Amino acid sequence: MYYTQEQIDRANQADLVSFLQSQGEQLTRAGNEYRWKRHDSLTVRGNKWYRHSQSKGGGPVDFVMEFFGKSFTEAVELLTGEKGAVPPPDRPCPASLFDFRLPPPNSDNRTARNYLTAARRIDEDVTGFFFARGDIYEDAAHHNAVFVGRDEDGIPRYAHSKGTAGNFRLDVKGSDKAFNFCYRGEGDRLFAFEAPVDLLSFLCLFKKAWQKQSYLSLGGVGEKALLRFLSDRPNIKTVYLCLDSDQAGNDACSRLAELVPEGLTVHRLVPLFKDWNEVLQHRAEITDGKYIREAVYGLKEPSQEETVELIRMSEVDTQTVEWLWEPYIPFGKVTIVQGNPGEGKTTFA
Repeated sequence: MYYTQEQIDRANQADLVSFLQSQGEQLTRAGNEYRWKRHDSLTVRGNKWYRHSQSKGGGPVDFVMEFFGKSFTEAVELLTGEKGAVPPPDRPCPASLFDFRLPPPNSDNRTARNYLTAARRIDEDVTGFFFARGDIYEDAAHHNAVFVGRDEDGIPRYAHSKGTAGNFRLDVKGSDKAFNFCYRGEGDRLFAFEAPVDLLSFLCLFKKAWQKQSYLSLGGVGEKALLRFLSDRPNIKTVYLCLDSDQAGNDACSRLAELVPEGLTVHRLVPLFKDWNEVLQHRAEITDGKYIREAVYGLKEPSQEETVELIRMSEVDTQTVEWLWEPYIPFGKVTIVQGNPGEGKTTFA
């Protein structure tokens, strides 16, 4: 079973006072909030909750998972009263989500926002976009920045915690690396990175109309997320591998290019420094704006029919070209592609 993003949004708009009362729980009013008798340090207001004894809070889905022991899908069902849909025949049923739970969110994202904008120099409009979607948030327990990966139906399937102080980083238990942190656009280009911070940094460097295309963090240099993304998005025609400029990144690009399905073009984009966040950090020093190394090269091109140019004058565009069928042409079929004078092409097949 799976839930659409609209259903998930409805679940997260549920009034927690009404929900708790429907579950037979006792509440007492405290100003504009309600205190839950079973957990007297916890207050609810609208669709928000806050546990004062632990300085953490969040929304309805997190609340039900935290205090009623439900999985993500069970929480959505309990809050909306709606059953999940059966996956379409062409889409396999997702793996069980019972072992995966997002870390409870903090009441605000102040520490995570400051880490990304001040320490990592990522533009506020870029971080704000993903915070607003819930794809980045701050966890309550450790104030880590959590990067959420969702499947095509918007269900969280992966989360990566990055420490806002020190070098801590860890995938949340039960995460499926096939559904890594990403943005799905409608265009036919996919840009793949090793880490979420590099993805966000790249968006800052190449911001113009960025939402049209797709961007994916691989969570390292593995192929699982890349192959899953391409299988879910058959509209992708070109893959840009934007991995780190080091031996591991170079080796991984060569390996991943061989794994990309036939018919797709693969390019390697090499950052001017080791990774894209370093490029962003030094953006002001790069006066010519060349954030990519000169060594940008193609790794894989789709097979193409052999073409030769056919030059025609406009006055003979409508004439029959019987000479193409002379015996010395070694192929059985010739296609003429009409165009402007001097732009016609003959394709041999």
